[in-house]
Amino acid sequence: MSAVAVHSLWTTAAEPITKIDAPKIEYGQLSPTLIVIGAALVGVLIEAFVPRRSRYYAQVFVSVVALAAAFAAVVAMAAGGYGTTKAHIAAMGAIAVDGPSLFLQGTILLAGILGVFTFAERRLDPETHGNRVDSFAAQAASVPGSDSEKAAVKAGFTTTEVFPLLLFAIGGMLVFPSANDLLTLFIALEVFSLPLYLLCAVARRKRLMSQEAAVKYFLLGAFASAFTLFGIALLYGYAGSVSYARIAQVVDGTVTSVDPALAGTMGNDALLLIGAAMVVMGLLFKVGAVPFHMWTPDVYQGAPTPVTGFMAAATKVAAFGALLRLLYVVLPGLRWDWRPVMWAVAIVTMLGGAIVAITQTDIKRLLAYSSIAHAGFILAGVIAASPDGVSSVLFYLGAYSFVTIGAFAVVTLVRDAGGEATHLSKWAGLGRRSPLVAAVFAVFLLAFAGIPLTSGFAGKFAVFKAAAEGGAGALVVVGVISSAIAAFFYIRVIVLMFFSEPKPEGPTVAVPSPLTMTAIAFGVAVTLVLGVAPQYFLDLANQAGVFVR
Repeated sequence: MSAVAVHSLWTTAAEPITKIDAPKIEYGQLSPTLIVIGAALVGVLIEAFVPRRSRYYAQVFVSVVALAAAFAAVVAMAAGGYGTTKAHIAAMGAIAVDGPSLFLQGTILLAGILGVFTFAERRLDPETHGNRVDSFAAQAASVPGSDSEKAAVKAGFTTTEVFPLLLFAIGGMLVFPSANDLLTLFIALEVFSLPLYLLCAVARRKRLMSQEAAVKYFLLGAFASAFTLFGIALLYGYAGSVSYARIAQVVDGTVTSVDPALAGTMGNDALLLIGAAMVVMGLLFKVGAVPFHMWTPDVYQGAPTPVTGFMAAATKVAAFGALLRLLYVVLPGLRWDWRPVMWAVAIVTMLGGAIVAITQTDIKRLLAYSSIAHAGFILAGVIAASPDGVSSVLFYLGAYSFVTIGAFAVVTLVRDAGGEATHLSKWAGLGRRSPLVAAVFAVFLLAFAGIPLTSGFAGKFAVFKAAAEGGAGALVVVGVISSAIAAFFYIRVIVLMFFSEPKPEGPTVAVPSPLTMTAIAFGVAVTLVLGVAPQYFLDLANQAGVFVR
C-alpha cells in the first residue's frame, strides 16, 4: 500500500473529531468537597513554608474553618432545595446531589470537626522537655526507640501533617456516598483510605503496635480495593458503562442503544452477579461487616485513639452511604438476588460482633466488636429496601457517629504511666475516682446498648421498624437478641466502673483542654437530644431519603 493511500486513510479516519467539548462542572454544588480538598492542599503548603513553632496553630485553624465552611455550604444547598426538588446529577454524571448525599456529607463534616478537636488535644500527657505533646509521634519517619526519635522528642517536634491527612480523608468521604459512577466511587475510596492507613501508624505511645495496625489495615484494604476494582471491570463488561443509571437500565432491560463492541458480553448475568458481589464486598469491608471484619479490632486497638474515634464514625457513614446508593440506584432490579445474601451477612454480623465482644478485656477492642454489631443493625435497615429503610439508616448513622467519637474521646482521658489505660481491669472503680467521666461514658454505653431515651434506642427502633415493614421480621428478632447480648457487656463495664473498689495504683483521669471537652459534650448532647426528641431529625432523614436517578 502506498504512502499516499495510508495518508488518505489516516486523514479520513481523523476528520470527524472537530472539537472536544469542555466539561461542564457545577462548582457551587461541589463546593463542600472543593473547600475541604483546597484546605488540605493549604495544609500541605503550611507544612512546607510555615515555621515549625507556628504550624500546629495554623493547621488547626485552617482545618476547623474549612470544615465549618463546607458544613455551611451543605446546609445552604439543603436550604436551596438541592436535597429534594432540585436534586440532580452534577459534574457530567459523576456526582449525585440529592438528599442522602447532603445528609451524609453534613454528618461527615460535623464528625470531622470533632475529629480535629480530638486530634488537636495537647493536655493529656505530661509535658516532655518543656513541650506539650499530643497523641501522635514526634517524628513519624524515625524508627521507634531510635536516637533520631529521642532527638525529635527532645526538640519538641510534633506531627502536624495529621491535619491535612485528615482533610484529604474527609474530602474522599464526601465524594464516596455521592459518587454516581463506579470510577468516581473507586477514586473516592482510595482518596479516603490512603490517609487513614497513614494516620493509623503515627501513635506516640505503643508505636510498634500502631505500625502493625496500619500494615494490617493497608494490606487488607488493598485486597478489598482490588476486589472492588475487579468488580467494576466486570460490571463495565456487563453494561458497557460505569454510570449507575446506565447499569440500572441494562439490569432492568430498558436500554435502547448498544455499542457493537460490547454486544457480545452485554447482559451476561454471570458478569453482573460476580461484579456486583465484588463491589459490594469492597464496601462491606469498609463498614466492618462479618466476614470482612478481621481488620477492625486490631486497627481500632493499635491506631491512635483520636484516629480510631474519627475512623469508626466517619468511615461507616461514607461506606453505608455508598452501599445504599449502589443497592437502591444500580441494583434495585437484582433485589431478589442481593437480599438473601445481605440477610446472611446482617445476621452473622449482629451475632458475631455481640458474642465476641463479651470475651474482650481491652476497652478499644470491645468498642471495635461493638461497632461490628452496629454494622449488622444498620444492614437491617439497608435490607428493608424501602424509603423508610433509607431514612432510618441515615438517622442511625447520624446518631451512631457522635456517640462513637464521644466514647473514644473519653477513652483518651483515662491514663496511667504508660499512656492510655485501655485494659478493662484498670477501669474498676472509675465511678468513685472520677464520677463525671464515668457517668458520661455510661451515657455513651447505654446509647450503644439502645436503652430508651438515648439516640441508640431511637436509631435501632427506626431501623428495626423499617426492616419489619420490609418483610424482614425474622431479622428483627435476631437483632433484638443481639442487642440483648450486647447490652450485657455494656452494662458489665458500667457495673465495673461504679460498683468495684478503685485500686490504689489505678489510672488517673486527665483534665483535657476545651477541645476534647467540646467533642465529648457535643456527643452527650446529640445522644440525649436524639433520644428524648428524635422526631425533628427523623423527619429530616425522611425528607433526605430519596435518591436521584
